Amino acid sequence: MDSSASEKKSDDLEIFSAENLQSNMKSIYYSRTFLSIVGGVVAGIWGFTGLMGFVFYFLVMAIASLGLAAKAKFSVRAYFDSWNRIVVDGFLGGLMSYVLFWTFAYDIVHIF
Repeated sequence: MDSSASEKKSDDLEIFSAENLQSNMKSIYYSRTFLSIVGGVVAGIWGFTGLMGFVFYFLVMAIASLGLAAKAKFSVRAYFDSWNRIVVDGFLGGLMSYVLFWTFAYDIVHIF
C-alpha cells in the first residue's frame, strides 16, 4: 500500500449536504415535539407530579435519542455532523411542549 494514499485518506474532510442535514434536523425536531406532546399527555393521565414528571420526560427523550440513533443504524456521522444533533437538539423546545400538555392532561383527568 502506498503511504501517500493512506495519508490522503486520513486528510479527507467529511462533506455534508446542507439540504439533507436540514431535512434530518427537521425530522428530529418533529419527532421530539410529537413525543413530548404524547409523553406529556401520558404523564398527566398517569398522575405524575413534581420531579417524577420531569424524570419521565428525560426517560422519554433518552428513548427518543436511542430510537433516532437506531433509525440511523448507529452511524450518526453519515446523517449528522455530530452526536449532539441527536442527543441535545430540540430538548428545551420539547420540554415546554411536554409541560404544557402534562399540566393540561393532569388538570382534565385529576382536577375536573
